[in-house]
Amino acid sequence: MTLRIRNLLAGATVAAGVALASFAAQAQGTIKVGILHSLSGTMAISETTLKDVMLMLIEEQNKKGGLLGKKLEAVVVDPASNWPLFAEKARELLTKDKVAATFGCWTSVSRKSVLPVFEELNGILFYPVQYEGEESSKNIFYTGAAPNQQAIPAVDYLMENEKVQRWVLAGTDYVYPRTTNKILEAYLKAKGVKADDIMINYTPFGHSDWQTIVADVKKFGSAGKKTAVVSTINGDANVPFYKELGNQGIKATDIPVVAFSVGEEELAGIDTKPLVGHLAAWNYFQSVENPDNKAFIEKWKAFTKNPKRVTNDPMEAHVIGFNMWVKAVEKAGTTDTAAVIDSLIGVSVPNLSGGYSAMMPNHHITKPVLIGEIKADGQFNIVSQTPGLVVGDEWSDYLEGSKDLISDWRAPLSCGNFNVKTGKCGGAGK
Repeated sequence: MTLRIRNLLAGATVAAGVALASFAAQAQGTIKVGILHSLSGTMAISETTLKDVMLMLIEEQNKKGGLLGKKLEAVVVDPASNWPLFAEKARELLTKDKVAATFGCWTSVSRKSVLPVFEELNGILFYPVQYEGEESSKNIFYTGAAPNQQAIPAVDYLMENEKVQRWVLAGTDYVYPRTTNKILEAYLKAKGVKADDIMINYTPFGHSDWQTIVADVKKFGSAGKKTAVVSTINGDANVPFYKELGNQGIKATDIPVVAFSVGEEELAGIDTKPLVGHLAAWNYFQSVENPDNKAFIEKWKAFTKNPKRVTNDPMEAHVIGFNMWVKAVEKAGTTDTAAVIDSLIGVSVPNLSGGYSAMMPNHHITKPVLIGEIKADGQFNIVSQTPGLVVGDEWSDYLEGSKDLISDWRAPLSCGNFNVKTGKCGGAGK
């Protein structure tokens, strides 16, 4: 054997060794999962528990052997209820930490902040909270409720069961309450409600002085027509709001409040006795009775080592989203973003309210709609539930410029705002 051949063989052996070492390192690596929830600031009251449930789900998956032969690694960041900081942290997760998927955000303003980052860097975000609709992104999977899966069924319930004729639309001053109330105002007027019978009010995040506003609500409800409050108040402002309702003696039998952002976690911090009978609309309550939910609650209490920790709807949305992501990655055989996005459509997993939720071509899921009455112990008595699952409608049927739009991220359409009248992708076809 010549010296040249020996050198070539030695070089090939070294190259093969390097390749094998690289492959081994890759095989031993982890799949990183981003957790983008506020752990401080005004939204920590709601978002901290979502970080905790994600850690539980990742731990459980690792006990099953991980994913694609690798362990999952949680990368937790705190955007601190600071909306621009959400975008900064999202960029870090995608560029520095190289996460395969991110689970995060609560408010729509935080989601709007990160959306262009996920689109620019082609990341995947699972968003677990009810929102205002009017959006469909290829890179976002909306596992919380669209308005037709929460807000509109709640109004229908109040009309049919409480005979409500006057409406107070009270919200925190940002995009979710404003857009949801725009949809609800149009819906109420379509149902024959007069403008004089609709009162709309907005307050800043963390608002604490509710005395005057609650007095105004009380006065608005004294006109001889059954009145209800539809609340899109978010975060820790709910605590003084409900406290003031109790202070002014507003009972559910007088002016019922139906909330879209108050669940078991928020009620855990306040005296719920004066709030008995007020309502919340969600797609899941801890009080749902079935074996899957019972097992989930037991696992949650064991994981947190706290028998008093409660579950809630956005937690369930993360359970659904995480299990869908795992199933889609296994189906695709890779964490490659494009392959996983394609694989997610059509994936179906059990929800905790009963049945299976499916990911639809518009990147929204099917969900049941539940209405619950607040009980003295901070839990909910379920008073209404849809007979089947409701498909999330990303574009409202009640807003001009939206009612002709559909979203379908499958080829060949691959469009989030296809106008069925103009036949063009891009909304109104401008």
